[in-house]
Amino acid sequence: MPEALRLTAIKVIIYDCDGVLIDSRGANAAFYNHILEKFGLPRLTPRQLDFVQSSTAPEAVDFLFQGSPWREEAQDYQRNIDNRPFLHLLRLEPHVREALVTLRPAYHTAIATNRGKSLPLVLETLELADLFDLTISSYEVAKQKPHPECLFKILEHFRVEPGEAMYIGDAPVDQQTARRAGVTFAAYKNPYLEAGYHLQDHLDLLRILPLL
Repeated sequence: MPEALRLTAIKVIIYDCDGVLIDSRGANAAFYNHILEKFGLPRLTPRQLDFVQSSTAPEAVDFLFQGSPWREEAQDYQRNIDNRPFLHLLRLEPHVREALVTLRPAYHTAIATNRGKSLPLVLETLELADLFDLTISSYEVAKQKPHPECLFKILEHFRVEPGEAMYIGDAPVDQQTARRAGVTFAAYKNPYLEAGYHLQDHLDLLRILPLL
């Protein structure tokens, strides 16, 4: 299908959260360093931070505490920790709100993320909650990304086919999820991903999508 026709078919814009809507590296680093320090382990390495950025909290703790006798205790701790002290470190990506406000008359908007219990709090804090019709966190699925369950749930909710949705992500796990679901993939600030479209700014989306 020609690109122009493919874009005309899009009805739902789906966003990853961390690294796409928000710059959360500082907040995530503080969150997981807090857990590591609680159990007397060294602070995150750059490689570890890259991993936790796109993983669920349980996956991140399993990765950080592999071989450690405190893994189960650390999992209990992360499940019950208060996320609010770390929220001030979150940064909204440029032009997110402007792009969403412009898109919403013509498109449904949704989130599909491996972020868990903190997602509603994050969206409320950054005043984004009212700009999405549906959010699917790791708590709403049995299988997290790269399994496409999160995207399938969104397609079913809006009663659209895969070709009528676009997923915007910044990591290989997002690319894999989009491919497995059969939806159009747009890469955000990551030229190394295979994608139908590459975005450097959220306003770029307004230049490629037809607006009614």
